Amino acid sequence: MNNERLNKYISLINNRLKELIPECDFGEDAVHEAMKYSLSVGGKRIRPVLVLEFCRICGGCIDSALDFACALEMVHTYSLIHDDLPCMDDDDLRRGMPSCHIKFGEEYALLAGDGLLTRAFGVIANSSVAKNNPLIAVNAVSALSYLAGCNGMIGGQVIDLKNEDKEVTVETLEILDRLKTGALIRCSAVLGCLCAQADENQTDACIRYAEKIGHAFQVIDDILDVTGDVKELGKPIGSDVCNKKSTYVTLLGLEKSEKLADSLTNEAISSIEYFGDDANFLKELAIQLIKRSN
Repeated sequence: MNNERLNKYISLINNRLKELIPECDFGEDAVHEAMKYSLSVGGKRIRPVLVLEFCRICGGCIDSALDFACALEMVHTYSLIHDDLPCMDDDDLRRGMPSCHIKFGEEYALLAGDGLLTRAFGVIANSSVAKNNPLIAVNAVSALSYLAGCNGMIGGQVIDLKNEDKEVTVETLEILDRLKTGALIRCSAVLGCLCAQADENQTDACIRYAEKIGHAFQVIDDILDVTGDVKELGKPIGSDVCNKKSTYVTLLGLEKSEKLADSLTNEAISSIEYFGDDANFLKELAIQLIKRSN
């Protein structure tokens, strides 16, 4: 794929994330260090990369979308910190490094997640977009709060917790994943399109793509939990089995799960034919995600 563009996006995002975590004023350095640590320990940056690319493909300036992209990554990172806590999945590794609560203690990990979540909305409110077009920033805050909240990511986490030790239907699993994993990926399309002031056709195409790759991403995640290598994956494998969670693999089997991921990826690629050759980066990204080993 176009690695030059991908690397440019990731570099922009990483540099801006470093700038956006404020220095401590009153001795609160422990939580700041935990926030910085969790933001910096790798990650594919898929969600913020998509914000920038959706903005670009719809005719916007990626510089204007950068703070929106970083805000979304902050929310995603907070969710990972909390997901790893002993009261949730109790995972010791994240992206090949000790989880935040292992490195800094449970209390600081909890506060680091809270800090990143609240900081995200401040980043949007103080962005250049907010200064030049406040209505776009208001709509971005509204979208992010909705898709990260009880009707989105948090709602998916609740369904996940309620169904531990239970065998659920594929339909329930799809609802869970559309919320827990898919909501923030959908949000990347919404935020990118808002920055570009995209029209209805552009926005619909971007959202359809995001929904399909979000679903495919989770199917692949379930597959890797069975077939992956802990060194490549950067987190414990087999945790779904240990937590007695229903997954696409447990419900459909490995072969059908792989076929489902292929089908969803093809649907994602078809959904952005609207953009012609300008969609090549997104098409290649969809293919790369389905072939990932971590």
